[in-house]
Amino acid sequence: MSDVFELDLTAMAHGGAALGRHRGRTIFVPYTLPGERIAARIVMDKERFAYGEAIEIITPSPDRVDPPCPYFGAGQCGGCQWQHIVYEKQLEYKQAVVRDQIMRIGKFEAPRVHSTIPSLQLLKYRAHMTFTLTDDGLPGLFSTDNHTIIPIEACHILAPALTEICARLDLDSPEVRRVKFQAGSCPEDRMIIIETADNMAPEIEVDLPVSVNLLLSDNEPVNLIGSPHVTYQIGGRLFRVTAGGFFQANATMAETLVAQVLDRLELQGNETVLDLYSGVGLLSAFIAEQAGLVISVESYPPAVTDAEKNLDDLSNIDIIEGPVEAVLEELEEPVEAAVVDPPRTGLQGTIIKEIDRLAIPRLIYISCDPATFARDAGQLAQCGYRLLDVQPVDMFPQTFHIETIATLVRNKD
Repeated sequence: MSDVFELDLTAMAHGGAALGRHRGRTIFVPYTLPGERIAARIVMDKERFAYGEAIEIITPSPDRVDPPCPYFGAGQCGGCQWQHIVYEKQLEYKQAVVRDQIMRIGKFEAPRVHSTIPSLQLLKYRAHMTFTLTDDGLPGLFSTDNHTIIPIEACHILAPALTEICARLDLDSPEVRRVKFQAGSCPEDRMIIIETADNMAPEIEVDLPVSVNLLLSDNEPVNLIGSPHVTYQIGGRLFRVTAGGFFQANATMAETLVAQVLDRLELQGNETVLDLYSGVGLLSAFIAEQAGLVISVESYPPAVTDAEKNLDDLSNIDIIEGPVEAVLEELEEPVEAAVVDPPRTGLQGTIIKEIDRLAIPRLIYISCDPATFARDAGQLAQCGYRLLDVQPVDMFPQTFHIETIATLVRNKD
């Protein structure tokens, strides 16, 4: 065991740990707060920096609160990182982390980062969550060591409609690897999505009205019991989501996300707008009400099928199935704006090059990772785009995860 030393924590880092400096090195310590003085020891040495653990909170922050979840903390469930922080401070830290990432990684001098929009629900907000099964077949989450699976009887950020399933599910199959619980807007609209090692359906017992689907290794869903999808009501419209498809985990904040995007597009009614990584058509549906044409691009076939159903009443949407980079390479007609909502890895491959080639005047970039957004924003700046502002939105209270919506405009030649 390494020596114990006292450490003053000065800032919050991307990833959820507070940081301080000891003997010229940055030390990251989870489950602590800026302003605290702790007794710490090193648990992972990376030479230029290190990860530590708090042995004692010598001077606690006034922003420290008692976490509601018994599974929260070092060595326990790794799903939440910030239950020990008063919520108002969580919002401030997320704003600060976004600004820091954009400045350090994107090389922007003074980015305009707004205050974080708070979540409507601080607990019980997740409409879907994936669990890994323990050796006893119980739903669990990985601990902070990323190896141990901790059985979870009740998750405090999971929607109540799903907590009941989590407590009563009985899976009699060693081949089951993971199980996802998902609920639609109606509490009775619930689904279990199972992944197995051999792509075979397991025996399953659950004394509840719930649909069951098997997700194959190629991400193809197979309906076993009930419905192959759940339905969300957002802004007066219904959105069907098939097992394996993407939808915001914090569905109560989806309308906020839509409103932020529409506000930044500043549409006049005749524009052509690209919606890239469009999923089941959530953004396309509302953009179409204010634009001349929406070109909706999605690569996951079941999501494309859902989008065709969800958007069948709108005549000014072209849905294209295929990888974003391939579709952009074939695109020649001018567009006035684009909305990009990529996965956590950001804009990969030739996508930024194609955006530059098309000289799209306005980009709305939705990101779930401020580091990859900052990287991409920096590359877009080199292509002649100017970052106007960034709006953090708290889709994941009690965690360090941050959703951001940014506006970039192309400088006129």
